[in-house]
Amino acid sequence: PAFALAVGLGEITAGLVASVPLLAGGLMQTISPFAIRRLASYKQWVLICAFVQAASFIPMIIAAARGRVSATGILIVAAVYWASGLAAGPAWNTWMGALVPRGVRARFFAHRTRASQFAVLAGFVAGGCLLQWADGYGAARLAFLSLFLAAGVCRLLSLCLLAVQREPAPLRENIQRIPTREILLRMRETGVRRLLLYLIVVQGSVQLAGPFFTPFMFEKLRLSYGGYVALIATAFMTKAAVLPALGSVAHRLGALRLLWLGGIGIVPLSAMWILSGHFGWLLFVQALAGVTWGAYELGFFLLFFDSIPNDERTGVLTLYNLGNTAAWVLGSAIGGLLLYSLGTDRFGYLLLFGISSIGRCLALLLL
Repeated sequence: PAFALAVGLGEITAGLVASVPLLAGGLMQTISPFAIRRLASYKQWVLICAFVQAASFIPMIIAAARGRVSATGILIVAAVYWASGLAAGPAWNTWMGALVPRGVRARFFAHRTRASQFAVLAGFVAGGCLLQWADGYGAARLAFLSLFLAAGVCRLLSLCLLAVQREPAPLRENIQRIPTREILLRMRETGVRRLLLYLIVVQGSVQLAGPFFTPFMFEKLRLSYGGYVALIATAFMTKAAVLPALGSVAHRLGALRLLWLGGIGIVPLSAMWILSGHFGWLLFVQALAGVTWGAYELGFFLLFFDSIPNDERTGVLTLYNLGNTAAWVLGSAIGGLLLYSLGTDRFGYLLLFGISSIGRCLALLLL
């Protein structure tokens, strides 16, 4: 979205880039089960998806060098980026489920998620600092080119690391076609459907307010870039710090109880912004968000391994990805309409944040 603005495509295109390609990617990634059966390998499909995602940066590098790109072009590239990333997820989940022993799974993935949280934070801060510095010298195009190039190289490095992992032979031998209708029936029998429906409803409730926290911080609270980065970084660092402890909790109490703790914990987060706009208070809210979102995300991630059989996991998670991206886009659209009807004054934003908390609370009925 920031690049779309930088090359003069306007706010509407920037908004579309942040939402429409996500839903298009959710639809495109539904070919995953078919592709995996054709390749007879989860690993090969993950490697192909990782390569496509890395290659999706090439047209963006060219666009940054030229200083222009069409609205259609940037939407297509973003859709391919999201589709390849989403398509890799279910296959990777099934593959890793066979590689990581059940006894160490909670602690292993807690530490892995902690490392990836630090990596996301490092990328976020580095990218923001580079753009801020380059903007002062009128070199934003060069900064975007550098960022796209660095992102593509990082994805290629991850592709090399994935390539050296083994794929257990029994995993390849058990690849079979399970019709969508049968997957839905099994999900209903095992209760997985209620879990996924809960996660999708939470996503929709979160996205009612999620896209509007940034404009609220800048337009209503008048935060500086430094203050904004500090708030975002606080949530990342807190989450990364507590993840090993959350892994121990999951190991002792189980993934479902950890998800309950996280699910209850995320309910008041958006409403807490109503109480005060003081920076110290918001830092506390962001720190609490890091803990509760860490519990929520690790809990449902581990439940995917515990409650979905290996032979069904790719198909189930492909359907979940589709529902999740649809909820993301629909929630954002409804939130935008609500904010437009309420008015974009401070009261409108705060009311939207409260509605998001109510939605998260009601979703607990499904859990």
